[in-house]
Order: sequence, then C-alpha cells, then structure tokens
Amino acid sequence: MEPRQDASCGVEDARLVTETVRLAETSLVDVLRADFRAHAVWSAPGEPSLVGCGAAASVTASGPGELDAVRERVESVFADAPASDAPAVARPRVLGGMAFHDGHRESPPWSGFPGVAFVLPHVQFAVAEDATYLTVNEFGPEADAGSARRTMARVRESVEAVDAASVSVDPPGIVAEHPTTTRAAWREAVADATARIAAGDLEKVVLAQALDAELGDSFDLVSAMTRIERGHPECFRFAFRANDGGAFFGPSPERLVSRRGGRVETGALAATVSRGDTAAEDAELERELRSSEKLVYEHEVVEDSIREQLAPVARNVRSGDRRVKKLASVQHLFTPIAADTDRHVLELVDALHPTPAVGGRPPDAALETIREAEAFDRGWYAAPVGWFDADGDGTFAVAIRSALARDRDAHLYAGAGIVADSDADAEWDEIQLKFDSVRAHLS
Repeated sequence: MEPRQDASCGVEDARLVTETVRLAETSLVDVLRADFRAHAVWSAPGEPSLVGCGAAASVTASGPGELDAVRERVESVFADAPASDAPAVARPRVLGGMAFHDGHRESPPWSGFPGVAFVLPHVQFAVAEDATYLTVNEFGPEADAGSARRTMARVRESVEAVDAASVSVDPPGIVAEHPTTTRAAWREAVADATARIAAGDLEKVVLAQALDAELGDSFDLVSAMTRIERGHPECFRFAFRANDGGAFFGPSPERLVSRRGGRVETGALAATVSRGDTAAEDAELERELRSSEKLVYEHEVVEDSIREQLAPVARNVRSGDRRVKKLASVQHLFTPIAADTDRHVLELVDALHPTPAVGGRPPDAALETIREAEAFDRGWYAAPVGWFDADGDGTFAVAIRSALARDRDAHLYAGAGIVADSDADAEWDEIQLKFDSVRAHLS
C-alpha cells in the first residue's frame, strides 16, 4: 500500500500540523478525478467518504502484537497535536488494512501490501452529504502551517479544475479468465472439510477461490471506483493502492466493526442465496434463505462466535432482529450486534478478526484447513480494511467481494461457508455469483 515510510512515525522532535478548509460542494467522484494520485479511498453508508493522498506519517508492522504497535506509533503522532476548531467530519484519519493470515509476506501478486499498513494522509478529503472538506496534515520537525496552506492552495485549484466529462468510466473488459481452483479440486477440498466436521475437528470453515483475469485495457482505479460508488451504495467501498500501481478494491457488504464514542456496531452476515429474476422468484429465494436449516445454522455459528469474540473487549453485547440483506446478485441473512466499550477500535479489530464468516470455527482448526486447501495467497482478501482517528473511533469492513488489479491483470476473490451438509457444487455456484460483484466493474 502506497506510500511506505515507517520512519515518519515517531521522528524525534516531530510535530503534527493540520489545516482544514471547506470546499464548494464536491462529489467523491470529482475528488478522485482531480490531478493527484489517491492511495486510499473509503466510502460507507452513513459516513463521510474519505480520500487519502501521500503520507504525513505511515506505519507498517508484522508479527505478534502488530495492531498494538500500530496504535502506539500513531498515538505518538497525534500526542502533541494542537487543538483544532475544524468540524469533526474533517478530523485527520488514518487509513489502511492488513493481511488475512498472520505471517503474511509480500510477494506477487501482493507486492506492496505488507502484513499491516496504515497511513495518515498528507492530503485528506472528507466528502459528507452537505459539505466537502480538504485537510492537509504535515508531520515532522519542520512541519508548519504555511507549508500546509500552500499545499492546500495547490490541491484546491486541482479539484476546482476537474472536468467530469473528460474522464471515461468504461471498464477495461475481461478477455480471458483462469480459475486457480478446478471443480475437481474444489470438490476434494469440500469433501475434506466436511469429513473434518463429521469427525468433530471443525464446526465450520470458509473456503475461497481466486479467479485470475486478463483485461482488455489497463486497469484504472478512478473509473473502477466511480462504477462501484454508483453501483453499491449499500456496501463499504474501498481501495488501497501500492507503489507500483497495483490496487486492492471492492464493494464489501460486511462491516467488521465500528466504534463511535464508546458504542460498538458489528454484525453477523452469513448464509447466501441468489437474487431472483422476478419479484416472485426473489421472494421465494428469500423464504428458502430464512427457512433452510443448513443456512440458518451457518448464520448462527457466525453470530454466536462474534458475540463470544466481542465479550472480552466490550460490555452489554446484544443482538438485534435478524433480517435479509439484499445485494445485486445475492442475498444474505444479517443480524446486527451492538455493544459498549472504552477500547480502541484496533483492539476490537484484533479481537474479531477473523470472524467465522471468513474463517471458521474453531478458529485455529479452520485456519489450518484454509492454508491446506487454498492454492493461492489470500493477501488482504477477507481481512480488515478501514480507518481510525485520534480518539480511537473508526470503522473497518471485511474485504470480501474484492479484487487486486495491476496493469492488465486482475485477481478476483470470493468464498463460501462450509458446514456439515454443504454440497460442493452448490457452494461452487455461490462463489461464481459472488465473483460478479467485482467482475461487473471490470467487464
């Protein structure tokens, strides 16, 4: 993830200087099309959309306690920051994410995506419903307000000069697809997983597939995020760019956790059926989703585990009413879960990742099964991505329905939950539907 300058955190005698200005009403799409390079994009229901460019400070980490290390190093950046009269929506936020597996090492196609990486942007946009704010952060021994204001003037001029009509939003097109898992290998993996479940070693495991795609034209992050922004308003839309131009992006339907002033929001999103071609067919599929013993059990495993994982770091853990969450090509069972806490959002992330919705239960046995069954590196797929601020508030999504694209190559990722009575062919079909969430924005 771009840029990577670990030394910029914790520099002796460094200070953080922040300047903010309100812009004329500007959409997220127009911000992305301005003449500068965004390295992080975040857009979610009920939140201001964020765009980060450059790095005032950044941190990467790996190994035991990696999120604690990130939190401590970023807290040192914010420690002596002067009070600001900028509105809360414009406050500096740190954006980033992490790999699914512990011990992740950068290698193709995941070059530029370390085990954990977070950046306090040099230039940050916050696009809210009623206003857009430009914030410039400078951190270092020589940081000063004058330099921040000069940067602000240049960036503001670039945004105001955007000609929306001049940027194409046409997808690059997919000219060939190459599954990394054959149907025969998939059947064998599911058979092995269900045998472990029958033996009592597992309760549930999520197995994923990767789909390698050749693109007809070079991948363009701005046009891809424009399409995703318009097509998935109900999802968490994200993108993180590496130094070499590779971008990890997607529209995830799944919140891992949010913290706002002591209130925690998370939820269980598990069990899947397709959407119907007609309203009647869609309603029938929803009834199947609600009544299927297999699907309800798969969902309850996730809900119970999230509550258990949250309990040590929160209090008053409570579930809301179960409902169906409908997306473009699939629909899921969803149960909201809330709690109260005084812990930093990164502590909540550490406690919840991976949930059984992307890993399994029990966690260690599920992760061992995943490593043995999957012939590809998950990288940041199905891992936490999001933002946090100086107060420890923040939001993280689970990076599913996602892809990694670089030049004319793309790698799409999707998974399915395997329980005792899972059918390999049905789970295969479910994954192909999930690929469509990203495939549609490439082809």
